Amino acid sequence: MSLKSRPYRIAGTLGLVALVSACSVPDSNYANSGEVFDPYEDANRSVHRFNLAVDSALFRPASRGYTTIVPDPIEDSFNHFSQNLSEPRDTVNFLLQGRVKEAGISLARFLVNSTIGFAGLADPATEFGIPATSTDFGETLYVWGVDEGAYVELPIFGPSTQRDAVGRVVDFFTNPLGYNDKIDDEYITVYANVVENLSDRGRYTDTIDSILYESADSYAVARVIYLQNRRFKLEGAAGDSYVDPYDDPYAATDPYADPYEDPYAD
Repeated sequence: MSLKSRPYRIAGTLGLVALVSACSVPDSNYANSGEVFDPYEDANRSVHRFNLAVDSALFRPASRGYTTIVPDPIEDSFNHFSQNLSEPRDTVNFLLQGRVKEAGISLARFLVNSTIGFAGLADPATEFGIPATSTDFGETLYVWGVDEGAYVELPIFGPSTQRDAVGRVVDFFTNPLGYNDKIDDEYITVYANVVENLSDRGRYTDTIDSILYESADSYAVARVIYLQNRRFKLEGAAGDSYVDPYDDPYAATDPYADPYEDPYAD
């Protein structure tokens, strides 16, 4: 990345942060109540159909081929490399959230794995007792008090919210590695992330296929799973919106209820 382009990227990122309040819905209590706010459902479903087509034609077969051809140890190494590249971004976000301890852990993992871990292809940090940590700018916005906003499904990237959609863009443009002149290819983190996603799609293909291709309404199921998992990550088990995935929601009601039914549907 050239020096001339950096100010524009920074300015664009700051502009997105400034506009995120307008993107979110004021006084939104949907996350607290565990409900879904999806005013763009028609558009989201169109994007969902597009994503299904891309997954069926491209991503699913590519991921299966990748996990079949690439030996597990090499696949794990590529995943470690991708995760290590995200550590500097995580460090910045932890600092922005005021979580100094986690920032130190993330930085320590990056330094250890980037040196004796062969540029991140191995994960000696975990063996040394330095736990894995992860965060993103969407979580930073949550800590800053920005509302979740409406549910949106993004092309290719899939389920999200307005707050997390902005966070994705900010994370892409603010990773400190992108400002290192010694790294010739500024998109190396993108390529590494694609490979990691291929690995995840291939390894968990049965579970993902059951959601996308075997449920009565894959859009509703993916929406519920994303929102519950995301809210749990941000709020923890103490949050009102958390639903224990091991609880049977139909145990005390209808034993014949559809397990893929959207519990938030009207």
